[in-house]
Amino acid sequence: MIMITETKPNLGWLSDPAVFAVNRLPAHSDHLYYETMEEAMGLASMPLRYDLNGSWKFHYAANPSIRPEYFYRTDFNCLSWGDITVPGHIQLQGYGKPQYVNTMYPWDGMHDIRPPHIPADDNPVGSYVKYFEVPENMENKPLYISFEGVESAFYIWLNGEFVGYSEDSFTPAEFELTPFLKKGENKLAVEVYQRSTGSWLEDQDFWRFSGIFRDVYLYTVPDLHVRDLHIQVDLDASYTDGTIKADLFFLKVPAAGSAAAVELYNATGQLISSQMTGILEKETSLSLAVRNSEKWSAESPYLYTMYFRILDENSDLVEVIPQKVGFRKFEMIDNIMCLNGERIVFKGINRHEFNCRTGRAITKEDMLWDIKTLKQNNINAVRTSHYPNQSEWYDLCDKYGIYVIDEMNLETHGSWQKMGAVEPSWNIPGNQLEWQDIVMDRAISMFERDKNHPSILIWSCGNESYAGEVILSVSKYFKSVDPERLVHYEGVFHNRDYNDTSDMESRMYAKPADIEAYLSDKPDKPYISCEYMHAMGNSLGGMHKYTELEDEYPMYQGGFIWDYIDQSLIRKDRYGKEFLAYGGDFGDRPTDYSFCGNGIVTADRKLSPKMQEVKFLYQNIKLLPEKNEVKIQNQQLFLDTSGLELQYVLYHEGIKVFANKADIHIEAQSTQSVSFQWPEGLMNRPGEYCIHVQVFLKKGTIWADKGHEVAFGQHVFKQDNQEAQQKDFGLKALRVVNGDVNIGIHGLDFTAIFSKQAGSLVSLKYEGKEMIEVPPAPLFWRAQTDNDKGYSQAFHSGGWLVASIARKCSHIELKEEGELVSIVFTYTLPISMSVEVSVRYTVDPDGNIHVKTAYRGARGLPNMPIFALYFKVSADYDQFSMYAMGPDENYCDRSKGARLGWIHGTVSAHKEYLVPQQSGNHTGVRKAALTNKSGKGIQISSVTEPLECQFSPYTAFEIENASHHYELPEVHYTVVTVAERQMGVGGDDSWGAPVHEEYVLCAEENREFELILSRI
Repeated sequence: MIMITETKPNLGWLSDPAVFAVNRLPAHSDHLYYETMEEAMGLASMPLRYDLNGSWKFHYAANPSIRPEYFYRTDFNCLSWGDITVPGHIQLQGYGKPQYVNTMYPWDGMHDIRPPHIPADDNPVGSYVKYFEVPENMENKPLYISFEGVESAFYIWLNGEFVGYSEDSFTPAEFELTPFLKKGENKLAVEVYQRSTGSWLEDQDFWRFSGIFRDVYLYTVPDLHVRDLHIQVDLDASYTDGTIKADLFFLKVPAAGSAAAVELYNATGQLISSQMTGILEKETSLSLAVRNSEKWSAESPYLYTMYFRILDENSDLVEVIPQKVGFRKFEMIDNIMCLNGERIVFKGINRHEFNCRTGRAITKEDMLWDIKTLKQNNINAVRTSHYPNQSEWYDLCDKYGIYVIDEMNLETHGSWQKMGAVEPSWNIPGNQLEWQDIVMDRAISMFERDKNHPSILIWSCGNESYAGEVILSVSKYFKSVDPERLVHYEGVFHNRDYNDTSDMESRMYAKPADIEAYLSDKPDKPYISCEYMHAMGNSLGGMHKYTELEDEYPMYQGGFIWDYIDQSLIRKDRYGKEFLAYGGDFGDRPTDYSFCGNGIVTADRKLSPKMQEVKFLYQNIKLLPEKNEVKIQNQQLFLDTSGLELQYVLYHEGIKVFANKADIHIEAQSTQSVSFQWPEGLMNRPGEYCIHVQVFLKKGTIWADKGHEVAFGQHVFKQDNQEAQQKDFGLKALRVVNGDVNIGIHGLDFTAIFSKQAGSLVSLKYEGKEMIEVPPAPLFWRAQTDNDKGYSQAFHSGGWLVASIARKCSHIELKEEGELVSIVFTYTLPISMSVEVSVRYTVDPDGNIHVKTAYRGARGLPNMPIFALYFKVSADYDQFSMYAMGPDENYCDRSKGARLGWIHGTVSAHKEYLVPQQSGNHTGVRKAALTNKSGKGIQISSVTEPLECQFSPYTAFEIENASHHYELPEVHYTVVTVAERQMGVGGDDSWGAPVHEEYVLCAEENREFELILSRI
């Protein structure tokens, strides 16, 4: 690498791939350092660091030609400028506008350019000024400045003198300020350009911002300073004894007589090992051996602490470096990735750094919320998509126990893939060696900063940049400087000439069958899904098809869900009400609209219902209960279950009848059965029983409180019912009035009216209260999910939308059978004259209405999104309870993590998804009640098979026509939808993958379902 030294800035650097770092200091490790042992052991904020975050003077220019060119001069008065907060994005502080695009470059269709050129007249410039005085403890010492993240290129001046230039938005850029300092007030000027050659390399699927969005600080160093520290940890062949090799790189050659001492303490503060060397070179190595070392893993992230004490030639302590160390060995054994000798399975997510108000300028509080959420939901791995994260994130992953694929800042998606077609005619970096240095610089900067974190198991050469010699060189670099880690790159899938770039087979959004085909063909590399289960909107259906591969194929080693958090931003609508906005909502064009909403967590950090499935399928403790015992599979690699407590609960018809607890001790990677201790005669009553089995934390941890549920399993069974008794209605009788237009059925305190004209039940009154606001009708369409739209569901099955709103009642039949009265409405549908749908209402003297909906299929019809009956009641009825699968919404292909029980809630617009779409469904519905706040209303009961049900303020058609939640109408009704079934939500991808075959509704088959409406 050639580091350029210049004294004058040049705007030509912005479009020159050979210039990406001018006067920038070499990258180094992110270790902390202190002047005393007390400071180091207390891990206080570094006294030798001075924070420049906060308010800066700021000027925004839409393009370089109108920027204040000489603002950096000391005689340029910028006090009248506005202010901006650092760290923060320019576009989220009132200047310019954010733009969201996925694969296309943000200037696509606006400027006809190719790399390395940038749009000269569309390159916003932010001019920053900060005045500061050198802190007293830093005076008369060398002074440096560190920019942890600036997007995408910037120039820096101090007191009117040019200091340097840098590209790469996501790794630190550091410069020495010493030659330009003066006594008293200093003027720091930074000019940030949104577009540069670096922008061609930063085509990630994210919002396009610019500005100083990570920390900025001044720092100085002791006279004898370890500029760079490289910790290399190894375990012996039995993974018992550990060794540490520490390479210290001093800023200057130590004077004769200088010394370095290293001490290793365990987690309880006990000194384990130490070494002292009295001969220091500019590059000095120390080593320690530790017998029976504790191991680091996500399950048990044990960290030792090393203290390096640097003594000058007078034996005075000048520097102390505290460094966390984890003993772990990550390697390939027989083509399987292993940690400490055991096969690892990544139960991972891709994670953007994001906050709905501050974009990628996230806080430590955000990071703590994130990492606790990962741990609480059995997620053990993160891919830093698609750039190095803030350094503190890796500290948290070390401490909390998360496996990391650390990904360098590289994505050139728009240069080789156009609207899904692979067309690499002008792909960068490819084999274009003029891009070699700028790409390699990003790899070096990431490696040097992050190399000492035990949580990082794999280096990634970037994302979706096709393949070629340049990226292959990056892979070779990682392997040369760090043979203890593996290297990942997915893009070789598109060009096998560069297969050696990646140590593992890694594909995006491959279908389960494709993965199985690979694994069954004697592969020479293990497989991971670096991106899978595209979680856009209501998604993650069929995820179990992927996780089931973990147990079947040893070389399938898990995957990383796309992705963790929705990238949506808070904005106000025209009436001043905040909402979560997506691409296009800021007037940004071109844009990819709502494709930024792919998270299992919402942008305002709330768990989406998808997390219920993730937590269950990522469980390391598998609970497989039967009637009298539970088989427990401890799939943890290293930990037994002694820290967990087992609880089993028996429910009868959803009511708890017995609970008990048990201690369990099952070794890692072992299976054991535990018998249930049921009291005699507990299950004598007929009906449905459900056993819930859970394991909880016995003690609190740093990521969850005592009692946190770690894993769950259930078993449902029935005891034989007694023979059904013929119901005796006593002296009750129904009065039938067969009018010209209406058929009235009247009983004690209730009336039902059926309209021959409307072809449906139009009134149901209990004790004079009307329950039907809009009559029941067959429903074959659901509000499309994002995945439905990606599959072009409206194109394939749009006829069912028409059938849902344009049916014709072709026949009405009235039958009086003893004490019961039945009315059958038969409908024909415009989708096919061969299709027939009937709804039979049977009324008994108690006011119960038995409803049977039957569908007669026909050949050649597209799959049906839903087969249901829906109607509206007054919005006064907004309290619901269900005996169903829950507690969160679920679907036929996303119900593994749901459990049977009573669910209670209030009918409300479901806003878990960025764009309004199908939501709120529950499978396995036995009973559902909808009442007003006084407890009066209706109950829906299944008759033979459990149903699916949802309550919503809106119909499928209202939701279908809304692009934002604020577009939905005011609430006037509660919409009741009861279905035999609706299709799954899918999730293999969101741009064409259909729902798996077993989760669709074949319209050629006959279908029917039954329910009972009754009063409460």
